[in-house]
Amino acid sequence: MAVDKSMSVLVVDDYKTMIRIVRSLLEQLGFKNIDEALDGPTALEKIRTNDYGLILSDWNMAPMTGYELLTAVRADARTKAIPFVMVTAETKTENVIAARQAGVNNYIIKPFTLSVLKQKLTAVLGEL
Repeated sequence: MAVDKSMSVLVVDDYKTMIRIVRSLLEQLGFKNIDEALDGPTALEKIRTNDYGLILSDWNMAPMTGYELLTAVRADARTKAIPFVMVTAETKTENVIAARQAGVNNYIIKPFTLSVLKQKLTAVLGEL
């Protein structure tokens, strides 16, 4: 079954440049409805008021980390099933394990290519 690329995707990162890069890659993969947030609290507010089919979040942000955002999303019955992909330069094994235990669907290490993003999203969403 093909992925519905008209679904809303939320990109969360405290660097606008990274949001632009991820947005561009998602657009190259055919996604059309891409929203963005520069921090966790803003992202959480958007997640609670919109229907997203996918969340891509950076790990290292303030005042709320991507991990804290993930646990908040997973704790809410309405949002707990949204596919959540952590995009980060953070490669510590304990962080990867913690994110997995908190319910992350996949993990992308920066920097990454279009093919890596496609592979990781295919693993989460199905064939792109």
